[in-house]
Amino acid sequence: MKAQVPILMYHAVAHAPARAARGLSVSPGAFHEQMELLGARGFTPVTCGRLAAAWRGGEALPDKPVVITFDDGYEGVHRYALHALAAHGFAATLFASTGWLRGPYDTGGAPDLMLDWDQLRALAAAGVEIGGHSHTHPQLDQLDDERLWFEVLRCREILTDEVGRPPTSFAYPYGYSSPRVRRTVRAAGFGVGLAVGNGLAARRQGPYALRRVTVGRTTGIEEFEQLVNGRSLGRYFARDRALTKGYALVRRSRQVSRQVSRQVWGKVR
Repeated sequence: MKAQVPILMYHAVAHAPARAARGLSVSPGAFHEQMELLGARGFTPVTCGRLAAAWRGGEALPDKPVVITFDDGYEGVHRYALHALAAHGFAATLFASTGWLRGPYDTGGAPDLMLDWDQLRALAAAGVEIGGHSHTHPQLDQLDDERLWFEVLRCREILTDEVGRPPTSFAYPYGYSSPRVRRTVRAAGFGVGLAVGNGLAARRQGPYALRRVTVGRTTGIEEFEQLVNGRSLGRYFARDRALTKGYALVRRSRQVSRQVSRQVWGKVR
């Protein structure tokens, strides 16, 4: 059983993404080159569901497993990434924010052109695992219990209806979670939850806090090879980790302030 597995986190795949999506996008050419490298180096992509099942039940994984994930539900995953994945016979997982996809549940606010539901179903039919990513993509750890439950459960209900089977995997928007968020995701029926962390995933992290590695617009092919092999992660993501720790303190302070305000308001009423 593999002690550590790289879970790659992609977002948009586009030649000219919208400004809001640019930093976390990759060009179709770069994505194709990265898939070529995975194949040449002997990696075997598996879905999040298969990784979680293997770590829960002790099932065997390939010699060099890797998980390819896409967050949010950008249209370019269908237009560009699917072709590259199919060319290599690679598995992947897409985490959909159901209120951002084009169609009857669209709540607005999407940062770029998103998938429609026919495209999402086409991805599922091609073997891409479809997971949840909330309904409207909020910072889940900042929500009250009622809104948190709505975001997680509504996403699961819509995906079950539209894809024809309940999703088993969930990725936290922005990578933010908390023990309360993770309990909610588990209670809603998801079997595995993914954060960011920019480190390799390990069984010891627990099924609802698996780390991923960010692949973005500035990730060159040499850096990509190092990341997928788990090398130099601290150097590449030192600044991101420092910012994440600092912002985590800010978010916790905000959450405590909201809780105190609600308690005071309740007493006043």
